[in-house]
Amino acid sequence: MPEFVDAHGVAIVYDVAEAARPRAVVQLLHGVGEHAGRYGALIAALVDAGYTVYADDHRGHGRTGMRQHGGDASQLGRLGTGGHGAAVDAVWMLTERIRAAHPDLPLVLLGHSWGSFLAQILLNRHPDAYDAVVLSGSALRVPGALNAGDLNKPWRHEGGHGLQWLSSDTAVGQAFVDDPLTTVVPLRRLFGLVESARLFGRPRRGLAEAAGHDVPVLLLVGRDDTVGGPRSVHRLAEAYRTRSELTDVTTLVYPGARHEIFNEVAQADVRADLLAWLDARFPARA
Repeated sequence: MPEFVDAHGVAIVYDVAEAARPRAVVQLLHGVGEHAGRYGALIAALVDAGYTVYADDHRGHGRTGMRQHGGDASQLGRLGTGGHGAAVDAVWMLTERIRAAHPDLPLVLLGHSWGSFLAQILLNRHPDAYDAVVLSGSALRVPGALNAGDLNKPWRHEGGHGLQWLSSDTAVGQAFVDDPLTTVVPLRRLFGLVESARLFGRPRRGLAEAAGHDVPVLLLVGRDDTVGGPRSVHRLAEAYRTRSELTDVTTLVYPGARHEIFNEVAQADVRADLLAWLDARFPARA
């Protein structure tokens, strides 16, 4: 497992899945409480289609978190010294490593849930670093558009593990509970109120001009997603069009799907849609 050390001395563990003849690189950012290992099917599909994939376990999470917290799984999800800012900076450090290793390939930033919020922040800060952005299970990062309450409320009557909000596939929630590298502690308890508030923000004004090019953005959301849902994601898309002045902004809403669309019953369709969108913008190399 490759790794690098961030500014606070935390070793960030990441994976690299190399495509035989890459047309672009995808940097994959996972959500809160989970890790990159939960995206195996997506990574395999991307590699088969010609995309090299880099995926780290963020600060406090997965293999990075286990090492950071001395093997104490009860501390998974805790970001540690430097808080949320350090988590963002560590992801940016991986971006810089990718750019150095693949200077001639386009770079796509793909973030799910909290990873999509990290992606939004990084795109605001470094708009010229990314050639496309994909946001899954995302939301406009303002109060009222981002659910800070009970994400499982619509399915509370079902009882059980309380993770029905993740996917309509009942096995997904149980697998999350059984995974030794995940935590079910809610984001606000993991990060605290001050660090959680750092998630708020809007797409940067004039982002296209700052980037020096139009950045294609794809937003993928389940119709029954309780984190933000279609209404919030449509507002985010409009902000990218009006505030950021981006022209290639696409939103896809999946009926019957919940938060983790890459782990949904219709996940094959979601992957196919993603690849079709990417392939149209990054043709295969001769």
